[in-house]
Amino acid sequence: MKAQDISKAKDPDLRASLVAMQRAAALARETAIRTNTDIVIVEDGKLVWISAEELRKNAAQGKSQ
Repeated sequence: MKAQDISKAKDPDLRASLVAMQRAAALARETAIRTNTDIVIVEDGKLVWISAEELRKNAAQGKSQ
């Protein structure tokens, strides 16, 4: 399901889930930076490790993964 589809869902919990997942991802990035640990994401079906240093750099530039 695409983000646009979720935002138009009839179920209010489903509509709110996208924002909740975005908040959780931001908190995971903040925690990884604070604890100097990598996070793992799936990108194009492959596991990708992102270092705390790279997260700090992206945060300073206003980017998110």
